[in-house]
Amino acid sequence: MTQQSPSRTPDKDAWPSRVHSVVQGEYHVSRDPDIVLSTVLGSCVAACIFDPRVGLGGMNHFLLPGDAASGSTELKYGAMAMELLINELFKAGARRADMKVKLFGGARVSAAFRDIGARNVDFARSYIRREGFEVVSESLGGMQARRLHFRPVTGAARLVLLPPTEAPPEKRIPLPKAKTDIDITLF
Repeated sequence: MTQQSPSRTPDKDAWPSRVHSVVQGEYHVSRDPDIVLSTVLGSCVAACIFDPRVGLGGMNHFLLPGDAASGSTELKYGAMAMELLINELFKAGARRADMKVKLFGGARVSAAFRDIGARNVDFARSYIRREGFEVVSESLGGMQARRLHFRPVTGAARLVLLPPTEAPPEKRIPLPKAKTDIDITLF
């Protein structure tokens, strides 16, 4: 007599699955329950938008805030990245009233440069508020980069803060003193 192991129902939020990377200037939409969207964020921001009613979601990853007035059509700008992600979700069947948002990133990873992360955070919050979407969670700002995994079908997110990567300040190394007692003979 052969014994069968009890059937196990897969956990829809189990990790890992097939991972699809979303890099700067990209977005991706999926309703595949085996897909996990992944990215690493420093000062960039990722908006994870999902409709739990239809099991559909997506992620974008933008580098600079930008706005509709700038007229930029590059995905590295937040205005374009948000518009394209949201429109793609609508085309795939998401309903505005059911869509939820999670925001991540916007760190100040270097004290030596302007705080572009804060500008990205301000843009993302303002955009989502203007569009009337519900933000259900966020991890924004701070000084550390983040690794993000997002399951678009359920809206589950896993976040890991990465160790600070800023190099120590530059140190001047004193040059050896020139010898002054050298005899020079000219011909």
